[in-house]
Amino acid sequence: MRKAEKTSTRSRTRAPASRAAPSRSGRKTRASPEDTPYHHGALRDALLQAAERVLERDGLAGLTLRAVAREAGVSHAAPTHHFGDLTGLVSELAAIGFRQFNATMGQACTPDMPYPTRGLARAKAYVAYAQAHPGMYGLMFRTERLDYSRPSLQAAAQASFGGLAQAIAASRHEHIEAEALTLEQAAAIARAWSLVHGFTMLLLDGRLEDILHRLPVGTDSNVLLDAMLKLAMAKPPAS
Repeated sequence: MRKAEKTSTRSRTRAPASRAAPSRSGRKTRASPEDTPYHHGALRDALLQAAERVLERDGLAGLTLRAVAREAGVSHAAPTHHFGDLTGLVSELAAIGFRQFNATMGQACTPDMPYPTRGLARAKAYVAYAQAHPGMYGLMFRTERLDYSRPSLQAAAQASFGGLAQAIAASRHEHIEAEALTLEQAAAIARAWSLVHGFTMLLLDGRLEDILHRLPVGTDSNVLLDAMLKLAMAKPPAS
């Protein structure tokens, strides 16, 4: 009986087989970044989400493959494995930006809106997106940093241009074929884009502060944008 009791006591005090053995130095081993529990598709998405956080926090200058890997908590090799290089990563990130941008403007409008109201809503949504995501907005228009041969970026950017072209078509009460513009159609598109994009860049750069300080108290950038757009949409007086 005593021998059996000793055996039972020994079995109860034995360490569980699943417990990790300590290293020779006595310290517990830590999981490497490669052990982060992402499957292939989730890791790619996680890297893009991390890249967006780095971009908005540290700017384009701070957006590096190593910074993205640190932000996502994975190995330094992970971004290269999924995107090839920094150009590949920022190009895929810009594609996400264009899709977000397009969705924001689309959600600002309803099919039953008359043209002036729809045009104002799209323009305000354009500026609002840039204010909410200045890093992403800036990246989307840094053509020299992007690879437009990537299908995802090409498709997202073309969809954005197509939305602008259709908005101008509605204002002109005509059909516009985005791949074959007349000179007047191209001029109308460039004029509208220049107006809103120029306002947006001046706003983000703080260059409108001097004008706003000269306006009545309570006049903010949204009020100024609304007045500017209505002035641009007004029909010229008959000669």
